[in-house]
Amino acid sequence: PLRLAEFGTVYRYEQSGELNGLLRTRDFTQDDSHIFVTHAQVQEEFAKVVELALFVFQVLQLDDFVARVGLLDPASSKYIGSDEAWQQAQTVIMSAVEQLGIPYSIEQGEAGFYGPKLDFLFPDALGRQWQLGTAQVDYNLPERFDLTYVGEDGQLHRPVMIHRANFGSLERMIAILLEHHAGALPAWLAPVQAKLIPISDRHLAYAQEVAAQLRSADVRVEVDTRGERMNAKVRDAQLQKIPYILVVGDKEAADHAVSVRLRSNENLGAMALAHFIERITNVIRTKNREL
Repeated sequence: PLRLAEFGTVYRYEQSGELNGLLRTRDFTQDDSHIFVTHAQVQEEFAKVVELALFVFQVLQLDDFVARVGLLDPASSKYIGSDEAWQQAQTVIMSAVEQLGIPYSIEQGEAGFYGPKLDFLFPDALGRQWQLGTAQVDYNLPERFDLTYVGEDGQLHRPVMIHRANFGSLERMIAILLEHHAGALPAWLAPVQAKLIPISDRHLAYAQEVAAQLRSADVRVEVDTRGERMNAKVRDAQLQKIPYILVVGDKEAADHAVSVRLRSNENLGAMALAHFIERITNVIRTKNREL
């Protein structure tokens, strides 16, 4: 197969009343991919495309999706290609989802104008379904663009094209992730994984030292240097859903330790810095949901 992919910006002139935060925008970033295969390869390659999408959803811990097979509407004239090509494409998609044991629904009229597709829909906090990943089998556009390749027999043959986007829209994916986790992203995915809070200005140097060691361990960390009360800083970090909140004062500096709180307000108490670094890096590496 010939696999081509890019992250590109897509523009759609959505009506103002249809715009909805990151879920529906006029421009978004799409992980666009097109794969050209022989007729003999299309079934296996499409199954691999679906497996990759499932892997992405598993890593992101998004397991509450609905799979939808979009077919043409026989009453509409917007589609191109022969009935035979459409039937072949439909067979490829249905065989893949059944082979992989994916529950799915069938929706007439949800196909692209060039071929049927498999969409993955995810709910937001209000239960509304939003399409993210999609995979489509296309026998028709290679014909329209007169695409050919030289086969093993030395003759020209027409390829089949698979359209693929695992995220669909990065912006929409981020919105669904935030709503799915109620803003409390898993530690490995959180933009800031730990927030250091010095009790007073004289503890700032130790806080910066701890931050440097955490950064050396590839932990995303910030130091709150504001002249606010410690409790206010802790509260702000919790509101920001930062997984680990580390308070440091005289005792922590003397013991080379940190006092660990979770964003849930659970207080784990004092912990040796080396022990905490081992803990947080293990949580990040294993993509553990638990802190």
